[in-house]
Amino acid sequence: MSRESDRVGAINLGQGLCDLPTLPAIAEAAKTAIDEQKATYTYAEGILPLRQAIAGKLERDNGITADPMNEIVVTPGSSGAYASTIHALLNPGDGILLMEPYYGYHLNTALVSGLEPHYLTLQPPEFALTEEALRAAIKPNTRAMVVCTPSNPSGKMFSREELEIVARVAHDKDLLVITDEIYEYIRYDDRPHISPATVGDLWERSVTIMGLSKTFSITGWRLGYAVAKPEFAHAIRLVSDLFYICAPHPLQVGVTAGFSAPQSFFDDLRADYAQKREILCGALQDANMKPIWPQGAYYVLADIGHWGFDTSREAAMALVERGKVAAVAGSAFYRGETGEHLLRFCYAKENDALGEAGRRLRAFKP
Repeated sequence: MSRESDRVGAINLGQGLCDLPTLPAIAEAAKTAIDEQKATYTYAEGILPLRQAIAGKLERDNGITADPMNEIVVTPGSSGAYASTIHALLNPGDGILLMEPYYGYHLNTALVSGLEPHYLTLQPPEFALTEEALRAAIKPNTRAMVVCTPSNPSGKMFSREELEIVARVAHDKDLLVITDEIYEYIRYDDRPHISPATVGDLWERSVTIMGLSKTFSITGWRLGYAVAKPEFAHAIRLVSDLFYICAPHPLQVGVTAGFSAPQSFFDDLRADYAQKREILCGALQDANMKPIWPQGAYYVLADIGHWGFDTSREAAMALVERGKVAAVAGSAFYRGETGEHLLRFCYAKENDALGEAGRRLRAFKP
């Protein structure tokens, strides 16, 4: 959809590009690192100052105590952490449970890795998780489950009660829990972010995956990290070394500076995205697209089933071609019919661009 958006000159609310300004301290630190010729490989697990900064952040914001020497691995993006994790800790033929709507990279990376995807569909608009449904979705060869909170694409944030369900089932079925928490700082209505590793003794059987792309608006820098007990982290580091060798050295130096950002930065981040959510969801409502207001992240799913298209792909193509706004078809996040009634919009854009997109959405005639 980004290619189609560029082709027709549309406003791209499809891919989560996050084209907002980068925190100046991060950019300046990266420039300085380049000027100082910090251009060699680093250790596969990342530079120590960055891992120490991550450890401090985990303790402060997530309630996770992690040793920067042997429990944190810096990777090329959170997608690199995920790919390294499933190659390190699972075998071809193992089952991995995804909750629909799922993030496409979680599915397709698993397929490339030779894993067998299993599914649990969470129904809109609440996307609620029940223990009965989770247990029913587990198959004999299921070895892991993915928990994405706040979720891409739905914006769902898992409650403590739901994470306690995850913990009970994981312990009972001996499952690895892989989390994706890259949107942890982007949340609304005073909802707390709860890291699954802190619930129900999940630390021993979990890999916590986080990233810096969304928080600091540096999606193209490709920096993320995995946090796990030493045995897991060691295996993840070995695979990350084989796949990527290391994350970019000067960018690691640059992003280390971001961890010194004051609390006001994170408060302003949430307030800014809350305003953007209001702008886009309001426009979608005015255009009769029935948005499902997200609890976190910067995406919104909107019901367009009443438009009359046979597939969500057809609806997305009509919108980008004639409405000049790009969205992602809901079928990218679901296997079945549910996704054919949805489009996903990203609002990590400047407010002027969102305002113009809103005008185009209101004027669009299916």
